[in-house]
Amino acid sequence: MTSFVTPAGERSFAFERGKTGVLLLHGLGGTPVELRFVALTLARAGITVSCPQLAGHSGEPGVLKASSWRDWYASAETALDQLRCHCDTVVVGGLSAGAVLALMLAAERKADVSGGLLFAPTLWLDGWGVPWYARLFSLVQQKSLANFFDFTEREPFGVKDPRMRALVTQAIESGDSSQAGMLSVPGGAMFELRGLVNAVRQRVDQIDQSMLIVHPREDDRASLKNSLWLQRNLRGIVDMVVLNDSYHVVTVDRQRHVVAERSAAFVQGIARNRAPLEATIVDMPLAAS
Repeated sequence: MTSFVTPAGERSFAFERGKTGVLLLHGLGGTPVELRFVALTLARAGITVSCPQLAGHSGEPGVLKASSWRDWYASAETALDQLRCHCDTVVVGGLSAGAVLALMLAAERKADVSGGLLFAPTLWLDGWGVPWYARLFSLVQQKSLANFFDFTEREPFGVKDPRMRALVTQAIESGDSSQAGMLSVPGGAMFELRGLVNAVRQRVDQIDQSMLIVHPREDDRASLKNSLWLQRNLRGIVDMVVLNDSYHVVTVDRQRHVVAERSAAFVQGIARNRAPLEATIVDMPLAAS
């Protein structure tokens, strides 16, 4: 068995298990920590998991501001290449903007991607917790102008569970971006996300791999409309789960167990469907002449 290489980035982590692998991508301004619970559940099921730190996501706003969605995609693609060296079957997935990057990989690397896990995919910031004036950002047409804006995290931080939200709040107030992600996302990064979304929407009719979409009905950042659009426009089989007791960050919120368990079952199903059928020889009686 080829030894698996943990992706670059001080916050990246991986679990080496079997020949079926999952690449999980964190959200914009986030960290791989937000995917750790799902990753551990997959690993316990015997699945190799890679959670890379995306390019530009060092915790420094200036570094993220200077990066582009192509930089994020390049780091995701490098992690996919590393995973493919170890695994015969690979499913790509992610949270929020990470789910959009996963779709881009599915479109561009069809031969290497067998399916997708899309957790609260964010094509539009239209959730109930997004302030009305933030939607005017769509009028900004140049990144240089976009960088004059900042998108500051605010209550409820995408988390409905009070205990988990308190932990996130504590990490944010302590300035520990390695755990909670960035307090403010530069407008330039949001502008780049828009470019990524546009690129994916142009390719969505080319994506025919099976997908599991998990989206909360009460998403405070990206409404259910995002996943319903994908369900209608993706060309492969779509298994959709609508959560009734979570906000945007479904991988850490109240129903994270549902997210993790449905993900493990989905990936195992993909692996079974790709397993080669064993040839059998059956002796048949000769027909009477």
